Amino acid sequence: MNKALATLTLALLAASATQAQSVRTERNMSLDLASQIASHAVAACAANGYAVTATVVDRAGGVRAVHRADNAGPHTLGASHDKAFTSASAKNNTLAMMDGAQKNPAAANLVHIPGFLLLGGGVPVRVGNEVIGAVGVGGAPGGHLDEQCAVAALDKVRAC
Repeated sequence: MNKALATLTLALLAASATQAQSVRTERNMSLDLASQIASHAVAACAANGYAVTATVVDRAGGVRAVHRADNAGPHTLGASHDKAFTSASAKNNTLAMMDGAQKNPAAANLVHIPGFLLLGGGVPVRVGNEVIGAVGVGGAPGGHLDEQCAVAALDKVRAC
C-alpha cells in the first residue's frame, strides 16, 4: 500500500510541475497608466489646435481608457479605437503598417481584418520589448499628426 501511495504522489507532483510550466506571467496595462496616456495624448493634440479622441487598449485589445476632447468629431471614437486595436494586435505603429501595405500588395489585405484601421495614429505601449497595449489617436488633420500626439503622450509618461 505504501508503494502505491508513493507512486500516486509522484504522479501528482509530476502533473503539477507540468501544469506550472504552462502558466504564463504577463505584464498588462493599469487603469491609471491608460488614463494618463489618453489624457496626455488629447492634451498634446489640443496644444496644436486639434480636437481628438484617444483610446488606450490593453495587450488583448480591450479598452482601458477613452478621452474625447471637446468638439472632437463623433467619428474619432471609432477611429481611435480601431487604431489602438490594430497597433496592439500587430505590435506595430499603424503609420508604418499603412506605409507597408501601400508598398507591398500582399500586405494590402490587412484592411480586410475586422477592426483593423491602417491609418497613422496607433502606437504600441511597451515595457522593454514587451507590448502591454496601445494608444490610438483620431481627429487631427492627418494620421501623422495623430501619431505625433500619441508619441508625445508616451514620452511624457516615461518622463514622469
